[in-house]
Amino acid sequence: MSIKKVIIIGAGLGGLAAAIRLREKNYQVVVYDTSHTVGGKTKSISQDGFTWGFGASLLTLPHYIDELFLLCNKNPKDYYSYKKLDPVCKYFFSDSTTLETHASKEKLLEEFHYKLNEPKKNIENYLDNIDTIFKHTEHIFLRASLQKWATYFNLKTLKSIFNLWKIGLFNTMFQKNSKRFLNEKTIQLFNRYATYNGSNPYRTPATMNVIAAPEYLQGGFIMEKGMPQVSQAIYKLALEEGIEFVFDTKVDEIFISNNKATGVKINNKIIDADIVVSNVDVHFTYHHLLPNTKKPEHILNQERSTSAIIFYWGMSKVFDKLDVHNIMFSENYAQEFAHIEKGEVYADATIYIFISSKTISGHAPQGMENWFALVNIPHNTGQDWKTQVDICRKQMQSKISKHLGEDIAPYIISEYVNSPETIERDTLSFAGSLYGPSSNNKMSAFMRHPNFSNDIKNLYFAGGSVHPGGGVPLCLMSGKIVADLVE
Repeated sequence: MSIKKVIIIGAGLGGLAAAIRLREKNYQVVVYDTSHTVGGKTKSISQDGFTWGFGASLLTLPHYIDELFLLCNKNPKDYYSYKKLDPVCKYFFSDSTTLETHASKEKLLEEFHYKLNEPKKNIENYLDNIDTIFKHTEHIFLRASLQKWATYFNLKTLKSIFNLWKIGLFNTMFQKNSKRFLNEKTIQLFNRYATYNGSNPYRTPATMNVIAAPEYLQGGFIMEKGMPQVSQAIYKLALEEGIEFVFDTKVDEIFISNNKATGVKINNKIIDADIVVSNVDVHFTYHHLLPNTKKPEHILNQERSTSAIIFYWGMSKVFDKLDVHNIMFSENYAQEFAHIEKGEVYADATIYIFISSKTISGHAPQGMENWFALVNIPHNTGQDWKTQVDICRKQMQSKISKHLGEDIAPYIISEYVNSPETIERDTLSFAGSLYGPSSNNKMSAFMRHPNFSNDIKNLYFAGGSVHPGGGVPLCLMSGKIVADLVE
């Protein structure tokens, strides 16, 4: 019996995970990418002696990465290592209050009680709740296709369905957390997790509190060489497993014959395949790779997630007041999201600063730091991003300087910038949205594009724009779901 061939378009984490898992099922796998390397949004940027990750920074659920290597009977420690962070993140509030979240539950409870006078019981109840949500949703929402009836006909899933009332599907994140906590700062801190999938805590269902579960229940981690090490390690494994990669190559079209994907077209040449997997944004896939195919407009026209303006700053000084992960909150969180809803950048936007050089040597010259400074903003609808970047730069520098008690501008000796326009150009993410569709609707999880085509046989989808969503763990799971569906 001949070995079936799979072509994967895009070497992001979803595509890499699908490649490994399909190769282990004895498929011949070829991966095409327009870039010169793997990684997608986990690639690195280097300039003037500084190195930054393009996107994702906090690592959760690292055992999802380990799974790929164990599947191939390899020891993950031979390819990469990661360590648990403590503290995980440092928070700065507008009234100069600071707070650190810790890996230790006891230290975490004490920090909230001491800094914010939040009763320890409130935090314990929150942790219990997100643990419950995670246990009832992981096997359905992260590890299986929501669009296949078989997902629902097993005892574990039926048990979860009967416990839907526990997962907060019928309240917003803000509503749930407002009733749970006494201090407004505690509410704001835990509402922040809506931004992990580009959503609005005042609209997204309270189920999305589950986003915080891996971080608080299992820990936040950092790769010893930075997030790009994830894709590079998987790439090395893929090569060892016999997967072929073709870089600097643009796939022009997915070739369809009799409602079946039978290959791809590159430079007017058809390359045959039994299975095609698209690991590029689903919107781009339909509008560019499937030009003659009916498009699922009800899915493609969903509300987009937020985007970001990111300054990659090389700093000529080490700032002791900052940790690896830092959040500087806006004074009025509701107003910040109201501006985003209107397509505007808020003047007092919450700032996230990630400094990998705090723990990773070589990411900045001696005595210096690499800052990844981000604000959440609307996706691209035609705004003047050049002007917005200039305004945002001044606002962010002013806000950060106020919290640190000194002007940071003189210390910025290198700068690289990403905005919705450049994110869309470099990652093909429609409108520069970081996570594809938003999750502002209680049915959002079910409305994401499935990992397979309903109309075209042998066509599958992986990556952050389809089920189960964006971020490192979810993209890896999209590859697992694709491989399971193909099987």
